[in-house]
Amino acid sequence: MGDVFADVGEKIIRLEIREGDDLIGICLGSIVDARRGRHLAVPYGPVLSGQRSAVSGQQIWGTLIQQLKVEGKKYGCRFIRLTPYINKELKPPIRSVRSPLHLLAEHVWHLNLKGTSEEELLMNMRKNTRNLIRRARKDGVVVRRSEHPIQDLPKFFTLYDETRKRHQFRPFSNTLITSQVNQFSQSDNCSLYLAEYQGEIIASSVHMHFGGETSYLHGASTMQQHRNVPGSYLLQWTAIQDAIARGDHMYSFWGIAPEGAKKHPFAGVTLFKRGFGGQLLELTPCADIPLRPSYWITYGFELLRKWKRGF
Repeated sequence: MGDVFADVGEKIIRLEIREGDDLIGICLGSIVDARRGRHLAVPYGPVLSGQRSAVSGQQIWGTLIQQLKVEGKKYGCRFIRLTPYINKELKPPIRSVRSPLHLLAEHVWHLNLKGTSEEELLMNMRKNTRNLIRRARKDGVVVRRSEHPIQDLPKFFTLYDETRKRHQFRPFSNTLITSQVNQFSQSDNCSLYLAEYQGEIIASSVHMHFGGETSYLHGASTMQQHRNVPGSYLLQWTAIQDAIARGDHMYSFWGIAPEGAKKHPFAGVTLFKRGFGGQLLELTPCADIPLRPSYWITYGFELLRKWKRGF
């Protein structure tokens, strides 16, 4: 992902902390030049080893945060923005301010595949989801995993732009998604799926594979003349089946909206994702570490933006 961020023009910060020869903590950050102020973003990190160590977790956190402050100040950042991939009950031992906006998904919907058959997964879905999967297959929808994902990406982007306008969310840039697919597909850690109906692409998605988990990262679908054909449902089910065949233990649908947050950016896809069954993982909220007094200008601006958006 560091190489992906570099492809979109961001300066990359990579840190590690060792105890002797043992790696006990890592951290990836990028310098983001945003209109609301330059900052050092740390997506889903830092990551600490789960092995026993003579050094306490608090000491490791403290050492990494101190070095992040040094890097942030060196590049003139207003603040550091952290999104640790930690259960919300396990708050990291750092002094910080709760960020007004999230950096990445904080409510993650995932499906446990370990020791579960396809029949059990189907039975645990919402009845409507299960029926739509069967209907898509009966209607003649065909889902395929692209053998040439970079060549097929323009088909995805056509639908992605349509989906963005329909759900009114701020999309990831085409440059970033292209880099993700290019960087990860070379090692077979990324898949692009295409759902076809009567010779037309009606749905597409990008998935990542790592550490026994498949993650649904980006999705798009059409609402034109084939809007009543449930291609997206069969596409997701095909990706889940492929994950099972790969031996994965987890399928992540990534972000959903919190309960009752009807104006949240992920509100439009929450019912769709939940329909496949699964569990909610609530991560510790995004945290900011101010580096300059001007951070509070950013804080006020983002708080106002959040209020206007209604989530």
